Amino acid sequence: MAKREDTVSMIDTFSEFKELKNIDRTTMVSVLEESFRSVIAKMFDTDENYDVIVNPDKGDFEIWRNREVVADENLTNPNLQISLSEAQKIDASYEVGEEVTDEVDFAKFGRRAILNLRQTLASKILELEKDSLYNKYIDKVGTVVNAEVYQIWKKEMLLLDDEGNELLLPKTEQIPSDFYRKGETVRAVVARVDNKNNNPKIILSRTSPVFLQRLFEMEVPEINDGLITIRKIARIPGERAKIAVESYDDRIDPVGACVGVKGSRIHGIVRELRNENIDVINYTSNVQLFIQRALSPAKISSIRLNEEDRKAEVFLKPEEVSLAIGKGGLNIKLASMLTEYTIDVFREIEGNVEEEDIYLDEFRDEIEDWIIDAIKGIGIDTAKAVLNAPREMLIEKADLEEETVDEVLRILKQEFEEE
Repeated sequence: MAKREDTVSMIDTFSEFKELKNIDRTTMVSVLEESFRSVIAKMFDTDENYDVIVNPDKGDFEIWRNREVVADENLTNPNLQISLSEAQKIDASYEVGEEVTDEVDFAKFGRRAILNLRQTLASKILELEKDSLYNKYIDKVGTVVNAEVYQIWKKEMLLLDDEGNELLLPKTEQIPSDFYRKGETVRAVVARVDNKNNNPKIILSRTSPVFLQRLFEMEVPEINDGLITIRKIARIPGERAKIAVESYDDRIDPVGACVGVKGSRIHGIVRELRNENIDVINYTSNVQLFIQRALSPAKISSIRLNEEDRKAEVFLKPEEVSLAIGKGGLNIKLASMLTEYTIDVFREIEGNVEEEDIYLDEFRDEIEDWIIDAIKGIGIDTAKAVLNAPREMLIEKADLEEETVDEVLRILKQEFEEE
């Protein structure tokens, strides 16, 4: 009875193994053989004198043991040796020094050996599955995948791919207005594969600039064909993005190709990104022109560059300032991200340029030191520079309250009016 149960247990082990995905025949045979050898080595301190033959198609195996024939009185290790009298029971022609090979019934090793085998196999199978998952997705980093929502938690979502592999979409990698229900399909880019303690975690992203790039590659054939290149991307997910494109063929308008007739190509991308506004501009290596294009739709009067510190002072007509900054400061923020220059915008100074200016430090008796230091901290150190700087920029960049900024502007204006 015990033997029959053990045999059934062995057959179960094989059938479980045969159902595994992504494991090729050679690996399967190798792992099964390793597992048998591991159990035998634990029992007899060595597996060197055993031959293991695995047949995964039939779900069976053979184990053959090789032992040296020794005189009966010299028998010291029954695993490696067989006495002459025992050997001659198998075949009367055996002599001392020859090798006897006989088949071993693994089930006779007992339940403990079978349990050991199952545990060893389970452990190796788990490692194989993890390796297989890691290898599959490490090659997919930067590519777009579709997966089904399986579970939604506060900080992340668990998704399943076509093969039932688990993928994670953290809240931080979701567009703020993303909303999904269980069973819905999510499209995202594979951001990275963490493999701490050989426990692979596939992290997806919908906020990565790479996701936006891949969507353009899918929608715009000229990008996919290499006729148009995406040079730079800046994104504030779910709000707005700027993308700089370049064509090596003068006959192709890269911006027009990306937008499509009546916006046909870009509309699908905008919908996928929850109505994220996308500005497509022509890339240029001319920094001044690139900054000018990046600040579109604002029209710039002049730019003063500091290439060493990667800073740009942009001067505009008063009515263009709010366009350059954009709603919530998004336009100037994205332009800075795209060009990799810190951009400060100023109203154009009208009238006599030679008119005297006053350093902010002169106002320390009227304006508190910490406020002056905060304004100087963003690179503005004279009264006229403050008055020509947009109010919104002073509030955001110097991190000052609106009332504080208004009071500073009032004091500085008063100084020049008195003159």
